[in-house]
Amino acid sequence: MDIPRASERLIIFDTTLRDGEQSPGASMTKEEKIRIARQLERLRVDVIEAGFAAASPGDFEAIRAIAAAVRESTVCSLSRANDRDIARAAEALAPAERKRIHTFIATSPLHMQMKLRMAPEQVLEQARLAVRFARQHTDDIEFSPEDGSRSEEDFLCRVLETVIAEGANTINFPDTVGYAVPELFGETIRRLRERIPNSDKAIWSVHCHNDLGLAVANSLAGVTIGGARQIECTINGLGERAGNTALEEVVMALRTRAAYFNLTCGIDTTQIVPASKMVSQITGFPVQPNKAVVGANAFAHASGIHQDGILKARETYEIMRAEDVGWTANKIVLGKLSGRNAFKARLQELGIELESEGEVNTAFARFKELADRKAEIFDEDIMALVSGEEREEGEHYRLVSLAQRSETGEPPHARVVFTMEGREVACEGTGDGPVDAIVNAIESQANSGAELVLFSINAISTGTQSQGEVTMRLSQAGRIVNGVGADPDIVVASAKAYLAGLNKLHSKERVNPQTERA
Repeated sequence: MDIPRASERLIIFDTTLRDGEQSPGASMTKEEKIRIARQLERLRVDVIEAGFAAASPGDFEAIRAIAAAVRESTVCSLSRANDRDIARAAEALAPAERKRIHTFIATSPLHMQMKLRMAPEQVLEQARLAVRFARQHTDDIEFSPEDGSRSEEDFLCRVLETVIAEGANTINFPDTVGYAVPELFGETIRRLRERIPNSDKAIWSVHCHNDLGLAVANSLAGVTIGGARQIECTINGLGERAGNTALEEVVMALRTRAAYFNLTCGIDTTQIVPASKMVSQITGFPVQPNKAVVGANAFAHASGIHQDGILKARETYEIMRAEDVGWTANKIVLGKLSGRNAFKARLQELGIELESEGEVNTAFARFKELADRKAEIFDEDIMALVSGEEREEGEHYRLVSLAQRSETGEPPHARVVFTMEGREVACEGTGDGPVDAIVNAIESQANSGAELVLFSINAISTGTQSQGEVTMRLSQAGRIVNGVGADPDIVVASAKAYLAGLNKLHSKERVNPQTERA
């Protein structure tokens, strides 16, 4: 595709690991975050917002590990506009080749009064001091006026002029609650840039939420009308409430309508689908079939007229090629005759780095076990296998065996053996269905009191031999977690998913604080 020579560069800022993780139940382990960060680097994302260092020890350690692992992309940590948060972010980012501190404070009358309990002049001064302090740790500073789209413009101009003068070189304008509409959003950014005398000293950015389904449209309007040159987004549009701007949609819009946008970005689009599948498997949030670009039906044609047109000329009904976004990369790679070296090489290609040869041997043994049950092994199978292995390491609960019986006219019955606190327990239960029987059996020993609020099954790959990936969302005392389990037997996958959810509830380190963020 021809890109105009005079096209400008658009910065892609990915916040899957920070804002995306705020989806209830989407919290990830450090190892899972590192895997996604490496995939984002292969995707050639410009900036990876790795987390909120001050939120928890787990977030801090994950950011630090990502900062050490990533070399090409800039690694960023969010922080509130105070010295403690900023110092914590700087410490976490210390190993990074390229690092950015992203600090924020609310500027709308509602947030200042009800949440911060601060007067506008106090907010202005805190923003000034925060950027000044952050500059002591790095030259790459981003500032966000939280709830910017509901802030008073005159005050917003004062705050942004002040932080730019203090050295903020990226100004991010967030539509925190998804309230904006494209034309007004774009015009607001344009006016701000015209009114603020030093606006040209910073790159302007947009961060949109999808509450009205307008996140991508608002982001692109912020670029075309407002002159922003950075878009903040997530893989699959992951995020709290209705989600964030979807990276894949923004990038493919720029590529497909290059003559209109006259912008380019450094994204390797063939890595989009692998990134989408990795994020989906790790978080347990399946991608809807009709999702643009990465949905299973995105390049499928059921209509006879459409099929006829595609056979004659692909361009009749497709504006993008499936292989351009990475669909063809999903090929069968291994089988039961494959050796350890081939398996290890495939792990490296998928960005999966196990810490020791012992871990590789354990994963290879599980691969061989799966290959005996399933003739064709897909990339997604390997990713699910390794994710399951990582989740099991040092877990409080672990499945040992399962027997289940269902018969027409009789209540389903399950017998489950699992380890709990290092000891093996056996239990039985009945229920309205096989999964209900399994949950009742486990709960007879675990006594967690957790409420099952979501149950979904997703095929990991194609065909009747596909592994089933089960997601169970559990709620307990205000905490919401997703447990994910994969197995060719969906009943076994269900047991694994429920125990995985219990493990997350048991692990206090993985609490995902729902602090107010930009």
